[in-house]
Amino acid sequence: MITFTVYGEPVAQGRPRASSKGGFVRLYDPDKSKDYKDYVRLAAAEQAPAALLEGPIGMVLTVYRTIPKAISKSPKKAALAEAGQIVPTTKPDVDNYLKGVKDALKGVIWKDDSQVVEVFARKRYSARPRIEVKIKELSQL
Repeated sequence: MITFTVYGEPVAQGRPRASSKGGFVRLYDPDKSKDYKDYVRLAAAEQAPAALLEGPIGMVLTVYRTIPKAISKSPKKAALAEAGQIVPTTKPDVDNYLKGVKDALKGVIWKDDSQVVEVFARKRYSARPRIEVKIKELSQL
């Protein structure tokens, strides 16, 4: 099993941007998404296997967002949020965080993110924002 943590405020995958040059349309990542993917690659590289994973993969992603000021003003609510009893139900969606992390790990942990066949993803609050990633090779039957 490969596990690593990406510290700092999590960034969800942004909508692709488009520009046209010479009559051709080019799509690209917003700078914030691109920079965060580079940061995820850097954190993952320390735990990267000697050879890229090639088979089916299972993944667990836990996104810890900063506790909002409205909740952190109340010590009781802040404790409930830290314990996972109050969870983020606001945007961005958990799958947008997942998409960015999966894209970042292509060529670092696995050959292609289409290899990820099982996913468990969740959002939580924490005083220490981060993303925790667990990756496991699944055996072929």
